[in-house]
Amino acid sequence: MTATKVESLLDRHFEDEVHMGQSLALIVVDRDGRTLAERYGPSAGPDVPLISWSMAKSIAHLAVGVLVGEGALSLSDDHLVDRWADDERATITLDHLLRMTDGLAFVEDYVDGEASDTIEMLFGRGADDIVTFAADRPLAAPPGTRWSYSSGTTNLLADVASRAAGGLRGEAWGSWLAKRVFMPAGMASAEPRFDALGAWVASSYVYATAADFARFGLVYLQDGAAIVDPAWVQHARTPTAGVTEPGRGYGAQWWRWPDRPHWLVAQGYETQRTIVDFERDLVAVRLGKTPQELGGEHVDAWLRELLDAL
Repeated sequence: MTATKVESLLDRHFEDEVHMGQSLALIVVDRDGRTLAERYGPSAGPDVPLISWSMAKSIAHLAVGVLVGEGALSLSDDHLVDRWADDERATITLDHLLRMTDGLAFVEDYVDGEASDTIEMLFGRGADDIVTFAADRPLAAPPGTRWSYSSGTTNLLADVASRAAGGLRGEAWGSWLAKRVFMPAGMASAEPRFDALGAWVASSYVYATAADFARFGLVYLQDGAAIVDPAWVQHARTPTAGVTEPGRGYGAQWWRWPDRPHWLVAQGYETQRTIVDFERDLVAVRLGKTPQELGGEHVDAWLRELLDAL
């Protein structure tokens, strides 16, 4: 594709706010980290850290993979939360959490504050202690029998990881993540956020530059990049059964798109995207503020068009 055509596609994406919302950053890199396309909106730039929203869930997968690789965790581990010791929740395994099949009742909604467990956990009565809020959810289905996307699940997953890493909280947990996850991935700008008790809000909060989110994607494109075993990348790519999200499949803390079987996608609120394209050996990152009512379909269609063309 000619540079002129790439620029035309980028112009359309950043100028069409009616369909795309506000686009802040776009970068595409190849397997070797060479930049193939890059553009920033007026309020962003190459050195500006931007919010991940739920793309942080996929980063949590990487952190758990480090601990699995060193033997501190196993996919079959259960009895993960002390308060679950005497009920059926004790049978929830690490892999159930990774695949969102834990069966816990949790309303994942970003608009209806009256019904949403997500809003209550992040901004309401659960905000100071996200782990207890999520752990207190009752079972809605036996573990392993139902897929249901849940930010509470990822925060429980991160808590299990922090305890496996030595019971770390706050600054110490952040230092471990920097040393074992962010710096090995080349993500010098990455900054996780924690609740009042020092738990990583892994459902929603890692700030990083667009290039550093691309470097994160490269870990998976490069078969784990010696940070995790290649089998851990395959774990993320292995489909989870029973996914009910229209037009989407799920692996483990990563999304799969049925019409793009060679893609692995980290998705976030307002259409944050990190796409790992194993067929074309590319990673694409889009960061922006696409209103909920637009749904992201135009952005996702544009991303398909751009990667098809490159």
